[in-house]
Amino acid sequence: MNNVNNLRIRYFLACMMAAVLGYASPTIAASDPPDFVCTFPSGFACNGFDLQIEGWYDKQHIKEFKDKNGFVRTLSAGTGSALRYTNINTGETFSTKSNGAVNHTTYNPDGSSTLKLMGHNLVILFPTDFPPGPSTTLYMGRVVISIDTSGNYTVQEESGKKTDICAAVSQ
Repeated sequence: MNNVNNLRIRYFLACMMAAVLGYASPTIAASDPPDFVCTFPSGFACNGFDLQIEGWYDKQHIKEFKDKNGFVRTLSAGTGSALRYTNINTGETFSTKSNGAVNHTTYNPDGSSTLKLMGHNLVILFPTDFPPGPSTTLYMGRVVISIDTSGNYTVQEESGKKTDICAAVSQ
């Protein structure tokens, strides 16, 4: 499963900004080239097909600071990326516009971290995560995820509305 963690690390920075999204919307102009493209092989983000995510950046503010206990924290807030998800096998797409979200990450001394997501956020779970993926879910609410030192995610809590992106593009 080392390939899973390597893939997560390689796409993490580009796709982290993709984590802040909105509701389904056809507002992405075909003439505007995306700011980033991430392609996940079958079995990583969705079962049975490669999933491509194209993103168009919007306004996001990121601040890193230390809390009173000396822990490093990152706070990201604003409107994130408009996204287009594509099932590479069929060409079926699903789009989301930019919408508000807050991502709060606490980095622990042992190398693990806790990610608190509020608003509109995308969570991609791989086979090494819990619950095990592949799954790609758009949350509109709150999600708390612990990340171990190997980069594996464990969903601790979730609330609000969610959309299964794999199902949305599998038709």
